Amino acid sequence: MSLALLHSRALIGVEAPSVSVEAHLASGLPSFALVGLPETSVKESKDRVRSAIVHCGFEFPARRITLSLAPADLPKDGGRFDLPIALGVLAASGQVKGEALAQMECLGELALSGALRPVRGVLPAALAARSAARKLLVPLANAEEASLASGLEVIAADHLLSVCAHLNGSAPIAAYVPQGLPPQSQSYPDLAEVQGQVAAKRALLIAAAGGHNLLLSGPPGTGKTLLASRLPGLLPPLAEAEALEVAAISSVANHRPLQSWPQRPFRSPHHSASAAALVGGGGRPKPGEITLAHQGVLFLDELPEFDRKVLEVLREPMETGHIIIARAHDKVRFPARFQLVAAMNPCPCGYLDDPSGRCRCTPEQVQRYRAKLSGPLLDRIDLHLCVARETTALQPGQAETSSAQVALQVAACRERQLTRQGCTNAQLALADLHRHCLLNEEDKRWLESACERLKLSLRAAHRLLKVARTLADLEQASDISRAHLAEALQYRP
Repeated sequence: MSLALLHSRALIGVEAPSVSVEAHLASGLPSFALVGLPETSVKESKDRVRSAIVHCGFEFPARRITLSLAPADLPKDGGRFDLPIALGVLAASGQVKGEALAQMECLGELALSGALRPVRGVLPAALAARSAARKLLVPLANAEEASLASGLEVIAADHLLSVCAHLNGSAPIAAYVPQGLPPQSQSYPDLAEVQGQVAAKRALLIAAAGGHNLLLSGPPGTGKTLLASRLPGLLPPLAEAEALEVAAISSVANHRPLQSWPQRPFRSPHHSASAAALVGGGGRPKPGEITLAHQGVLFLDELPEFDRKVLEVLREPMETGHIIIARAHDKVRFPARFQLVAAMNPCPCGYLDDPSGRCRCTPEQVQRYRAKLSGPLLDRIDLHLCVARETTALQPGQAETSSAQVALQVAACRERQLTRQGCTNAQLALADLHRHCLLNEEDKRWLESACERLKLSLRAAHRLLKVARTLADLEQASDISRAHLAEALQYRP
């Protein structure tokens, strides 16, 4: 036949929209037309396809070839369409049987010799193919990654000849059997290595248990960065759906196959990072640090040293859990459900209110330094804690609580939250907040009076209630008490 239809997937953000590859052969002078909004890398595929087909011993049709990538208004880029284009030409010219292609989706870049090279973003395509109830044909180097989508039949090949032999029935390829990703060997630093800082460790426990944002302020060397780096080790393991989300982001951002089943990410960008580096961007938008920290921790050290305009871009993602990057011809949505942990000094020199009295910063300098952080941004941080210098002992005087011990408390607390409301306390919607954070009339009046005296906004009051709910869950209490509210108030600036 002179017309062939195949299925493939584009890559837009972390989504893989369906693309129909139509190949048509007509009479006329030999030509090769590729339509459907292809980028330069896709336009160049016709030369790779021609060389691969000839090198494999097939005949490249000396006819008028038209390749259409539909929908026509969806941008296509990368070498992922090489394999479906080559198979479309071969099927339209009758050199391979096209019946099996109807229930199969194809991805892969072709070498000039016909070898299949891996492409990025295979996992989102695999999840979409599973939803469409189709098989997925990928290069062998991408097979393990595609197999993370359980229930999907993956056909893996390393050469165009193998694919053609499979379609013609002369050498069928068995469904790929996953080998299993190697166990994650990364281990996070232990909380037991932090000396003293009982109050800071308590705040870290609350942040981990409820998924709350945390700001640590204090003089240099008091352990702010040390404490923040221990937070990922306190968080429970990723659920399968969460791990697939993290793996899909890693698949889109990196050009290499996944090395292991992902842990919760910990991202720590330098304070010179731009807004595009944090939220993502580019002509073809790519994920930024907040997306790479999805389901994990985003640590911003030396918070006031970040450009104020850069920090302001975090305000909407902290509320919504996603970021939408709009361009003239494109709009991409990236997930960004991260837990923010930030550290800062109290003044430019760092020693304000230090017992040594070494601070020489003027009130104007301190105010200018702190003014780099806007009120709306600070309002979205649930826990504010001043970390004071406690000891200069070089060796710990007593055994400290380990991360494993604290992680057990966190896991039990989060299990109660998920059973009750299906999400962490930090993610409670307003309607759920009124249902799960009920107060008796006396405590309600007391809290309203306290918020009025402290000049807290309604958003801050709601976040205070969420922290109090976490404190109650840590004590396995069904109701929020006055003691929980009082402790939560201590973490407001």
